[in-house]
Amino acid sequence: MTSNLSAKHFHDEAAAYAFVEARVWPTGPVCPHCGGTDRIGLMGGKSTRIGAYKCYQCRKPFTVKIGTIFEASHVPLHLWLQAMYLMCASKKGISSNQLHRTLGVTLKTAWFMSHRIREAMRDGSPVSFGSGGTPVEVDEAYIGRRKGVPMTRGGGHKNQVVSLIDRETGKARSVHTARMEVGEVVAVVRANVAKEARLMTDEAHLYRTVGKEFASHERVFHGIGEYARGDVTTNTVESFFSIFKRGMRGVYQHCSEKHLHRYLSEFDFRYSNRSALGQNDSDRTVTALLGVVGKRLTYETTNRGA
Repeated sequence: MTSNLSAKHFHDEAAAYAFVEARVWPTGPVCPHCGGTDRIGLMGGKSTRIGAYKCYQCRKPFTVKIGTIFEASHVPLHLWLQAMYLMCASKKGISSNQLHRTLGVTLKTAWFMSHRIREAMRDGSPVSFGSGGTPVEVDEAYIGRRKGVPMTRGGGHKNQVVSLIDRETGKARSVHTARMEVGEVVAVVRANVAKEARLMTDEAHLYRTVGKEFASHERVFHGIGEYARGDVTTNTVESFFSIFKRGMRGVYQHCSEKHLHRYLSEFDFRYSNRSALGQNDSDRTVTALLGVVGKRLTYETTNRGA
């Protein structure tokens, strides 16, 4: 038996470029400058960098890293692939400190790499949950501590998250809200749930009004010990929160509010591409790799929470 990390693209730079090119350019090289696909040649010569191409339409050189999360990074591409695999394979995440020690890069570099990979994991799909009239579970959670906000009863001093699970597809989508108020929650539900869906929540008053806009709004009443009534339950979304909270508290330990949206993308991605849906760790890594294009981040914008 061999380890999954024994694959050549995790250790050889030329193999890493070939691996990424085959997935980012499935039909051949595409110039990121002019979009051309014809008259593109692989550059040669001893001093030429690995994976360099030249477009003879716009006369500019490029590699598969241009226009992706890898652009302008001095970290070897095979180490990027190792980092992506480790983040995709770790159910509750892997800390920047652990990446720093495992990959042999600086802590600052490991932190920046992990945020770029989270950006690749971000799902920008506009598809509404429950579009086939299927159940969509919605629940809210409180995590961490908001900077500069005094501690209050009810969790107002914590970061606030609304998560949705499409029970038919098994996909998760989480949104950080500024306040856990009716207006904020209603906006999240309306933006992400199809009108024909069966909305399932607990007894929280946040969903009473918006619930009338869907095919049905079915609730379970935790206050009286009810957690399931037939297929009406929020156990699925609560299971998602269980993994999310264990990861945030046990692995990451602290997350500032400005970066929370990227951590949510990470946990949504792993849940939406979990083994129960037919994806193993390697499949999940390839899926994340398909999301690297058009999501370049600089250190300055990342540190500002952009």
